[in-house]
Amino acid sequence: MRRWNGWGEEGQDYPINKSAAALLAELVGQGNPLPDADIEEVIDSVPESGSKAHPLITTEAVERLLHARGQSLPDWVALRSGRIGLFPDGVAYPAYVVQVRELLEFARETDSRLIPYGGGTSVVGHINPPAGDAPVITVDLSRFNRLLDLDEASRLATFEAGIRGSDLEDQLRPRGYTLGHFPQSFEYSTLGGWIATRSCGQQSYYYGRIEDLFAGGHVETPNGTLELPAVPASAAGPDLRQCILGSEGRFGFITQATVRIRPLPETERFHGIFFRDWSSGTAAVRAIVQSGIPVSMLRLSDPQETQTTLILSGKDRLVYWADRGLRLLRYGSERCLLIFAVTGDGEGVDKTIRETSAIARQHGGISGGGLVDERAVARHGRAGDRRVDSRDGV
Repeated sequence: MRRWNGWGEEGQDYPINKSAAALLAELVGQGNPLPDADIEEVIDSVPESGSKAHPLITTEAVERLLHARGQSLPDWVALRSGRIGLFPDGVAYPAYVVQVRELLEFARETDSRLIPYGGGTSVVGHINPPAGDAPVITVDLSRFNRLLDLDEASRLATFEAGIRGSDLEDQLRPRGYTLGHFPQSFEYSTLGGWIATRSCGQQSYYYGRIEDLFAGGHVETPNGTLELPAVPASAAGPDLRQCILGSEGRFGFITQATVRIRPLPETERFHGIFFRDWSSGTAAVRAIVQSGIPVSMLRLSDPQETQTTLILSGKDRLVYWADRGLRLLRYGSERCLLIFAVTGDGEGVDKTIRETSAIARQHGGISGGGLVDERAVARHGRAGDRRVDSRDGV
């Protein structure tokens, strides 16, 4: 079961190793943990619903609590303290497009507000109910979770848009395909949510951002159904897909999406390179991108994020000796870590790694050895906000 007041599943622990705890104490001081709010007490604090009755809508307090907040730090503070603020007046779980249409008509008749809800991973507040007198209904699309069609000739797959990233890949992998879209919230975020927020995955330089992958779909709007056919290209006026991409749910509910898929890669490798400082790292990233070398990911951390990434790796002895060696080579406190990935066939991957490493050495880059693995890549993606992505800002 999903944890009600934070990330992950109930019963799944995310321990902080001793080195990371020491770093936190050094940066922000010793903490004095407060007890978490009791879920039963929070449920008792949920106010009476202002929604009119409807067969698809539940007004149970626990469902309204579970859909009241996203996954930003302010949301976690609110949930852990029990000071939630506003709650939706009800939650609906439609399973069919006709039911989404029915909820839109209900909202029109009752002057209610509807919030599309995918995986609840928002960090910008767009799933939080707004203040006001109108009833607010959260429409949870988690039952829209099937692969509907896979066209191998065109390499297009059509999914119901409430499918989570992990489930989407689980349905493609046995057929030998991948979408290759891996945002930081991959475990719980949904295909429809990626489209509505113009999501960017960690390896978008190779697979493409969601606007490159979104080929068409089905949207239920307050004014009717919007069909977006998956045509290869068109010169006839504006592309309505661009209106839905990044719309944050304002135009309606994305119920189906057709996306461009690829065969599973033969191999995928991740490497780390240290630079003496941020400026040499950014110069290397720029040179790699401008050379056209087909890397699938370039992520450069500033010094603080580099330190955090290494400590969170849990490889204390390796980090200790690596730190000593790097300092002897004059890679000191300003050093920055670049993680790059290469995806493809074996021979092409080896060539890309050699070419990328050669450019990095021209800018003072030195290999990170065994400090970088796939787990480090996952942590790096969540660690901070000052980083260079090969599709953004270079």
